[in-house]
Amino acid sequence: MTSRITALAHTIDEKTPATRNRVVDFLRAAAITVVVIGHWTLVAVHPEHGIQPHGVLDRAAWTHPLTWVFQIMPIFFLVGGFSNGLSWRSARRKGHSYGFWLRARVRRLTGPLIPVLLTWLAIAVAAWGLGADAATMKLASGMALIPTWFLAAYLMVIVVAPGCLVLWERFGWFSIAGGVVLAGFVDVVSISTDSVLLGYPNYLLVWASFHQVGYAWLDGRLAAWRSRIILFVIGAVGLVLLVGLGPYPVSMITAHTDAISNSNPSRVTMAFLGMMQAAVVLSLEPALRRALANKLLWLVTVLVNKRIMTWFLWHLTAMVAVAHLLLVVWPAVLPTPLAGTWWATRPLWWLVLLGVTGVLVLVYGRFEDVAADERPAPAAWRPVVAAVAVIAGLGLIANVGVVGSSLLSWVAVGLVALGPVAAGLFAPGRGGA
Repeated sequence: MTSRITALAHTIDEKTPATRNRVVDFLRAAAITVVVIGHWTLVAVHPEHGIQPHGVLDRAAWTHPLTWVFQIMPIFFLVGGFSNGLSWRSARRKGHSYGFWLRARVRRLTGPLIPVLLTWLAIAVAAWGLGADAATMKLASGMALIPTWFLAAYLMVIVVAPGCLVLWERFGWFSIAGGVVLAGFVDVVSISTDSVLLGYPNYLLVWASFHQVGYAWLDGRLAAWRSRIILFVIGAVGLVLLVGLGPYPVSMITAHTDAISNSNPSRVTMAFLGMMQAAVVLSLEPALRRALANKLLWLVTVLVNKRIMTWFLWHLTAMVAVAHLLLVVWPAVLPTPLAGTWWATRPLWWLVLLGVTGVLVLVYGRFEDVAADERPAPAAWRPVVAAVAVIAGLGLIANVGVVGSSLLSWVAVGLVALGPVAAGLFAPGRGGA
């Protein structure tokens, strides 16, 4: 067995082009792992009160500063900026249109997304038919589908990525600064009027602006130590001032004890947090390059990336399933959250959830293998309409969950599942998945 793994690692290493930046893949895999373990830790399952989505943050204020490390979503957008910038420039050189490029990305994201939504809709319908409480189903499905908010934000950024790259190439750092200033203005309006809805544009403004830091990385604009230090200082000073003097809470992950959330909707604080994190991880790039020359470490990185969407989308479904099973069958085995026993059993909790998630990855991972679409490039409006449908559907799901008796749930899942099909992105027998 060991020899087979070693042989596979050697083969993968040999097939990896020398020009590939392995650090990009490693950061993507590492970030998803941090997110998964973070979710499995921050969500408390109380033997009497059930699942508490923000249990740890609500019960222990001392954990809030730790979110400056464990709120790792900015790293996804950093890596996304590097990858999307590289991909779009390659498409331009090959003469591929925006429609061709965007179609491929929407297909890749929605392929593994649709199964998890259909599964939860089926669960909701069955539970509703059996008389399950709607509030319970909303909480369960809402918890399980938390990862979808990130995909909605990321898909929005992908739609505008080529245009943002033009802004970066023309205006450089000013294009990032301008976006952050606009995001700050949106926050002022949203917070002063106490309107979460008016803060929603920042899902695009904050992440599209920070996504361009990935372009800076791609273009070598952050290669010098001086550049990384400046980026870190800007991020740290901006974040400390906004939290210390402004209305923003310390926690970068939503806590019910805070009047304002930094992440729902995304606030300008997330951009400054991202600058800090980007400066730190890019300072480690030389060391990571050397480490990733190790064939086994590179094999693990490649394997995680191969099923990264499935791993991300299903990890909370695994947690919700295990939590409800224990609450029904054996609640006494669940320790009181934040007690000594609770902390001591976290590694065992992670291992159990890892095993369940692993099974789900084996079952559903094949949906990540979306076949290449060899059809002629579509009109640009088609993948744009498909992306908007998916984003709208995911936005509804984030607000109403998936409840069998709710018409909005059917509309939401329908937008995600049928939007790309109606726009012609999936066509069985003609290059479809």
